Amino acid sequence: MLYFSTRNTEKKFTFEEIILNGLAEDGGLYIPEKIPTLTVNDINRLLSYDYETIAYEIIIKFTGQTFTSDVLKKMIHDSYSSFRSDVVTPLIKIDDSLSILELFHGPTLAFKDLAMQLLSRMIEEILSRNKSKASIICATSGDTGGAAVTSFANKRNIKLFVLYPKDRISEVQRRFMSTVHADNVKVISIDGNFDDCQNIVKTLFNDREFSKKVSLTAVNSINWARIMIQIIYYFSALSQYIGEKKNINFIVPTGNFGDIFAGYIAKKMGLPIHKLVIATNINNILERCLKTGIYEVFESIQTNSPSMDIQISSNFERLLFDLLDMNSENVEKKMSDLNKYGKFELGLSEAESFKNLFDAGSLKEDETINIIKDVYEHTNNIIDPHTAIGVGVHNKNSYENSIVLSTAHAAKFPNTVEKAIGVYPELPIKSDDIYQMQENIINLKSDIDEISSYIKKNFSE
Repeated sequence: MLYFSTRNTEKKFTFEEIILNGLAEDGGLYIPEKIPTLTVNDINRLLSYDYETIAYEIIIKFTGQTFTSDVLKKMIHDSYSSFRSDVVTPLIKIDDSLSILELFHGPTLAFKDLAMQLLSRMIEEILSRNKSKASIICATSGDTGGAAVTSFANKRNIKLFVLYPKDRISEVQRRFMSTVHADNVKVISIDGNFDDCQNIVKTLFNDREFSKKVSLTAVNSINWARIMIQIIYYFSALSQYIGEKKNINFIVPTGNFGDIFAGYIAKKMGLPIHKLVIATNINNILERCLKTGIYEVFESIQTNSPSMDIQISSNFERLLFDLLDMNSENVEKKMSDLNKYGKFELGLSEAESFKNLFDAGSLKEDETINIIKDVYEHTNNIIDPHTAIGVGVHNKNSYENSIVLSTAHAAKFPNTVEKAIGVYPELPIKSDDIYQMQENIINLKSDIDEISSYIKKNFSE
């Protein structure tokens, strides 16, 4: 399996190269030159397996000879053996038309654990094999940072730098990052929003001299390996689904488009998904683009679903590449327009293709609160605000068969949940009380020179 950039299809890369590079030198995102397809028999066979076996069968198609079979199987087992559910991502039936796929049974109670636990082991394995080291820079809107810190803490030959927007994530999300004490981890608060953090990451990657000096790589969903690993739980969901696996919609709370793009790849591989539904809050750039064909950046608004307080959905470039018939020059033109003018417009055929592939919906903050309350009163299930948005979009569109990806545990957003139902959700983890532990946070300005200097200094130590 070889890969190329969304902005240059001529130059090819191995999986080992793209997992360490993270972002392509031309600023594009890596994608496989060909998506492996599965027959109906292949799909049925996969859906009869447990999570770890499904993971192995899918990942080996994208990694090729990068890892031996035994090494890959061990990394998969070690990644998920400590999850609180034996099935890793249990599917919970809410009513006859709605099920919820719980993706929050990992160490930091969010779906990011599923990819990050395995990604960290893959990177460590490659670095150890090559006797090299790397620095990882990660922008987070809340959950990615905690998952990265937990996964990469004390890893050999790796320095991790996490950027998060100050005062724009929940206290629990922050403490999952800041209370981990590891010499190789630096948690950095930035004055600004998530898009500012994400722009800093991209700027640092585009500085080739800096990037090479600190052996920079990324673990945000701009890294293809994140997408690859997230494909797995779409298969796991249908493996648990009782009844006819037909016309099932997957509703995905998403801001950066990575989680739902993994579903798009699963569908291209042959998984029988009916509609992929973008669920978002009032920072609804993707919903607006679906309805108007115009991808336009507005000011990010702080909400009670902070992981979706995003305007620039990085992974949309991967879908754009397909919408533009894999024309890398046209992709580069659209992204150039985005940088210059804060927007670009899809052509009529591209916009129509987008609508045929996806649906979208959004909720306001009060609607999110009402959904949390309604689900609790009718089912006794406590859901987080991002999951609530997925359920709300299902209700608004009156879908007949839906699986909502529940991206985080309710205890990560206790204040919002308590406001909705009067119950303060407890953390379901057997560990020290993170509310009592000392936090380690470095406060820096949203200044590229200051941040690059800090990373260079700490990488060499």
